[in-house]
Amino acid sequence: MQLTEAQIQGADSGSPSREYEHRRAERRLAAARHARLHWSVANARIGVFLVVATLAFLSFWQQWISEIWVGTSAIAFVALVIWHEHIRQARSRAEGAVQFYEKALARIENRWPGTGEPGNRFLDESHPNAIDLDLFGTGSLFELLCTARTRKGEDTLADWLRSPALPDEIRARQAAVQDLRPRLDLREDLALLAADVPAGVDFDALVRWGAAPPTPFAPVARGLAVLLAVLAVSSLVAWGGFGASLYFVLPILVLEAGFAFWFSKRVKRVLEPVERRSRDLSLLSALLGRFEREPFRSERLRQLRATLDSAGLPPSKRIAQLARFIDWLTAQANLIFAPIAPFLLWNTQFAFAIEAWRVRSGQAIAGWLHAIGELEALCALATYTYENPSDPFPEILAGKPCFDAEALGHPLIDRERCVTNYVRLNGEPQLWIVSGSNMSGKSTLLRTIGVNAVLALAGGPVRALRLRITPLVVGATLRIQDSLQAGRSRFFAEITRVHQLIDLAKGSPPLLFLLDELFQGTNSHDRRIGAEVVLRNLLERGALGLITTHDLALTQIADLFGARAANVHFEDQFRDGTMTFDYRVHPGVVEHSNALALMRAVGIDI
Repeated sequence: MQLTEAQIQGADSGSPSREYEHRRAERRLAAARHARLHWSVANARIGVFLVVATLAFLSFWQQWISEIWVGTSAIAFVALVIWHEHIRQARSRAEGAVQFYEKALARIENRWPGTGEPGNRFLDESHPNAIDLDLFGTGSLFELLCTARTRKGEDTLADWLRSPALPDEIRARQAAVQDLRPRLDLREDLALLAADVPAGVDFDALVRWGAAPPTPFAPVARGLAVLLAVLAVSSLVAWGGFGASLYFVLPILVLEAGFAFWFSKRVKRVLEPVERRSRDLSLLSALLGRFEREPFRSERLRQLRATLDSAGLPPSKRIAQLARFIDWLTAQANLIFAPIAPFLLWNTQFAFAIEAWRVRSGQAIAGWLHAIGELEALCALATYTYENPSDPFPEILAGKPCFDAEALGHPLIDRERCVTNYVRLNGEPQLWIVSGSNMSGKSTLLRTIGVNAVLALAGGPVRALRLRITPLVVGATLRIQDSLQAGRSRFFAEITRVHQLIDLAKGSPPLLFLLDELFQGTNSHDRRIGAEVVLRNLLERGALGLITTHDLALTQIADLFGARAANVHFEDQFRDGTMTFDYRVHPGVVEHSNALALMRAVGIDI
């Protein structure tokens, strides 16, 4: 159903938590209602089954009543079985919806860390910011955002977080996310369709199967297979029912067996990759079908759906057709049907049908999955946008590098505890040198800037009152570690990363660097010289960013760069054995350190 403007505004203006609570309560009532009905129908099934058994005894053994009564009661029993299954599915959907909204409320109430998909497979030490900014792992940005149920959806979202998009692409994603933002029914349906499938279901094997070279079958072979099956069954019926000679039946069966043997290797090659894919195909068909039914306003979503509609029959129906082929293929496992299947050339017939389907539609599977992956990634950003209505979309600028934020906060910190700051880097200054005491907020500031830049350049909203940003590639040194196995010190790991960032600064888009305690693993003299050279290299290449330091000698570097650099700091107060911080950025260089006070506070006699 098309959403009206009033419905969209209503969805946006209401409280997300109240809407979630209302929907959860409705689904709980539905689940309870279906549960009661489920048990009532289950008891009715037992009762009707006993009636059928009794009537069968009275009719077939005692011959007291007509068989019509048995048939009528049997039909009633079958109807109850079908109704019971329908109720079971409705109950399962309602219970799944309750879980869906409970997870949504957990995100809003900051109870989500450790409950979602952490995306550990995307952790890469060579990436310039993924580990440093907690993009992946338990309690990460990915875990907060990811609502995708397919591996392609997870991969797409991860790619967007790891690689900044171009301005037109960012704006297209923003418009699509705005379009998806109020569509709770769509997101609930997508989640419930895949509720029985483990998160991250992988369709890559299906893509490879669809793109593989075709298996050669002569055009006449399919018709010949049908003819042989008809002849075989007819001859068996003639032999068993009408006394036809075996000399008439055996040649047909031998010919049929030879035909099956001739194609057996090719049939096996066709069937093996898909015999266990019925469930995955049904899921893919259902996801595509739900996508096809949804009316969209944004150009990006319209284009995505247009790619699905480009080949006539909607892909959901084409995939459902393939799933039916596989379901029929597996019917030969039935004990009653198994003896008959070989005479029908069952495997061969469906191998021909499945291969014909693959030749027509196999190459399109990758495009269908791409559309599903992108829709899931956009829905993930839309969910975050809906649940954080005060977080705006950034303004994407062209021109010289810029990161200009007002009331910038970290999206992974509870909003009630989150302290925000003003950050402006647009050439004057191009560099902030951040000094301050231990635990005062320096590293958190770097992460706050980096994570919001990643969100902005992925097409999502940001935790700020306002953000103006140009396309940037983010590089950081916040979680540089030594490695005993690799024989690598922390300092060597740090200078290797710094070299990587200098190389990134030579390319496009410009670099946003976030250097935490730059070169702390060496002496003050070498640290001062190395920091000056690195920063000069970065600034001359148009990069902008921040460094943090405990070494006040590094704060003097700001004087070398004039208006391109500025000193800022964090303050603290130590009173009556308690350290307090305001976590606010202040201009200038910090005037004191808390290190000795902290040592005394833990009992070190200084």
